[in-house]
Amino acid sequence: MNDMPTSPITPSSLAGRRATSRRSDHLAPDCMGLNFFELDHGMRSLLSLYLEPALCSHMEPHLAALGELAGGRLAELSAAAERHPPELVARDRFGRDDETIEFHPAYRAMEDIAFGRFGLHAMTHRAGVMDWPETYPALAKYVFHYLFAQAEFGLLCPVNLTDSSSALIDRYGDEAIRSRYLDRIWTQDTGRLHRCAQFMTEKAGGSDVGAAELMAVRDGDQWRLWGEKWFCSNVDAELAVLLARPEGAPGGGQGLGLFLMPKVLEDGTRNGYRITRLKDKLGSRGMASGEIVFEGAVAYQLGELDRGLKQMLEMVNSSRVSHLARAAGMMRRCLNEAMVASRHRSAFRKPVIDHPLMQRQLLKLMVPTEQALSALFHVGSFTGREDAHARAVLRILTPIYKYRACRDNVPVAVGAMEARGGNGYIEDWPNARLVRDAPLGLLWEGTSNINSLDAIQRAVAKARAHLALKDDLHERLAHSDGLPGQFRTRLQSGVDRAMAFAEEVAAHPEHERFCRIAASQLYHATTAVLLAEEGTRIGQAGGDARRLLLSRFVLEHRLDEVRPTSLAQFAWEDAAIPLLLDDAPVPLERAAALAMG
Repeated sequence: MNDMPTSPITPSSLAGRRATSRRSDHLAPDCMGLNFFELDHGMRSLLSLYLEPALCSHMEPHLAALGELAGGRLAELSAAAERHPPELVARDRFGRDDETIEFHPAYRAMEDIAFGRFGLHAMTHRAGVMDWPETYPALAKYVFHYLFAQAEFGLLCPVNLTDSSSALIDRYGDEAIRSRYLDRIWTQDTGRLHRCAQFMTEKAGGSDVGAAELMAVRDGDQWRLWGEKWFCSNVDAELAVLLARPEGAPGGGQGLGLFLMPKVLEDGTRNGYRITRLKDKLGSRGMASGEIVFEGAVAYQLGELDRGLKQMLEMVNSSRVSHLARAAGMMRRCLNEAMVASRHRSAFRKPVIDHPLMQRQLLKLMVPTEQALSALFHVGSFTGREDAHARAVLRILTPIYKYRACRDNVPVAVGAMEARGGNGYIEDWPNARLVRDAPLGLLWEGTSNINSLDAIQRAVAKARAHLALKDDLHERLAHSDGLPGQFRTRLQSGVDRAMAFAEEVAAHPEHERFCRIAASQLYHATTAVLLAEEGTRIGQAGGDARRLLLSRFVLEHRLDEVRPTSLAQFAWEDAAIPLLLDDAPVPLERAAALAMG
């Protein structure tokens, strides 16, 4: 017990700068100043499980450098760019219509880090990025995205668009197009870099891409575009890949072609399109999104005219994995913020983290964060493989992982804000921005409905891709020698139940409202297996086996939270839902009958 006398509290001792500073010691800090790579024991433990030792050793100092930037300068630049969003200057001083976008210097500095120093857009396309003698595997790239996203979300959109667009140009462009543009896309010299954009959304259709109206008219060996696009991210990019309907082509997705449109033509003149407005977005404000009107803009054909949508969907799949990486990274940042706040805040004479209810709340943030991390390493390990098994696994994992991780990001961001308390709602702290950025992942590259429909009605019902995933999961369980047998049985049962329900929903298209439940079950069953396998392998090597404990939390708090065993148990909803959606009053006896039955 401290018997030292304390100074008496007087009115004057409660005022002034010294008193204000002393009371500020009660406020919990945020994660600024921390190295996000060193802080992330989960990610560091998985690197050696999924990547070759030589590559891990090479990547670690670069990841540590990015982790230091993410907790310091990159975070400061990101905050400045968010406070000073880009501005559209429609005309130059002579009154010429030459739309330019003015960015805050902080945004350009972030581009120097992403495109220049780390080459995030080029590392899977050419050797030599960060002195690695080969191209990096896709998983390595996604790990860098994951770490970068913990400080800056929006810029990863242009990074990913440049990366994925270059793959389409490389695959479907003719030799002249490839030789003209690829070197400038893959350079790390930001002074000559050609950034890319992809313009998909139109007023006539967002998720329904087949409703697009933008027209392409042949003009010799090139095309001219007429119409508009409604939501164009990275709107001032030097190149844009887009879908347009060739004149006379049929309606729907089969009538769309894939085109490449440069911002500046070979003679140095500006191409024939106008940026009419920048979007005033809820989040990701530093990155310019806008609306474009095409007035005969020159574009070049990529691939076959009747396969444009299928070719573009190749990009969508890789972008969905990038969104998984961003959601996983943002959840990690949210979890870290919640942990720091809970450890440094006191309530009722003890640290907040010592209160059992807060401990439960933190677990609710931790479990989905670790699920997303395992999902990222899992899907990344299959990306780039050409065997039929890997393609099938990717076919079902990509929409499921993107859907569920991006959905989980939203409640995790809100939960972390709550853990900080009132300060979390104030823009001085990182939580408010994390809450604003989190929902964007639900909208880009397909909403939750679109991704769950793709997973169940296409990947399961048509491609039967879930069978390859089922084999992969059972194989992992069979070779996890240190896994307790009874728990292995629970995991196997969880996988089999999730697969069976997905098949049942897939077999009945009229029950599409269950697609999200089925996709979520597949996600939880899959990540439970991954966490168990990873925890066992790490523990057997003398490391931290906590992922095995997390696997049980997934089973009991996520997979078993909703346990549909048959569509028949939901039959009462077929009558209840139309009643609830209609404005007419529901009679008590009808409501009671449905509630009881």
